[in-house]
Amino acid sequence: MYQESLCTEDWKRKTIEQYSDMVYRLAFSMMKSKYDADDIHQEVFVQYITKHPVFDSEEHKKAWFLRVTINLCKNWWKSAWHRKVVGILEKKEAIESDNAICKWEEQYPVIQQVKQLPQKYRIVIHLFYYEEMSIEKIAEILKEKPSTVRTQLTRARQKLKAELTSDK
Repeated sequence: MYQESLCTEDWKRKTIEQYSDMVYRLAFSMMKSKYDADDIHQEVFVQYITKHPVFDSEEHKKAWFLRVTINLCKNWWKSAWHRKVVGILEKKEAIESDNAICKWEEQYPVIQQVKQLPQKYRIVIHLFYYEEMSIEKIAEILKEKPSTVRTQLTRARQKLKAELTSDK
């Protein structure tokens, strides 16, 4: 059985370094904003440090980080604060967008199109292509049937294809 020592700071630091990029990419993909992704990224690791979860395997640990990130993003989208101030912040963030991210998105137009997809499609695209997870593993993390995940992935691909071919 896979277990970690919960006592060492070095263990926490290594785990955070190992999963930091993955958590941030998923948060950014779901939130569509660098600033909101930063908040989610930080909150995931605060929960990790404060809750001291015990994992059965390395795969279980990865699934835990992905699930917590998804849940925090969904909670943010459902929050009353978001519903009231989203219009104001979207205008402000459009003006103050991060240059590095904008340049990266300009190089890869598909990223802009993925960000325009509905959240359920962005999640499966991210987990399948960026995290290289199987449909079965995605279904387990999202608590969906594999057939549902396959359908969402197919529809996401169709939407992306339609958008990318209509832009040419």
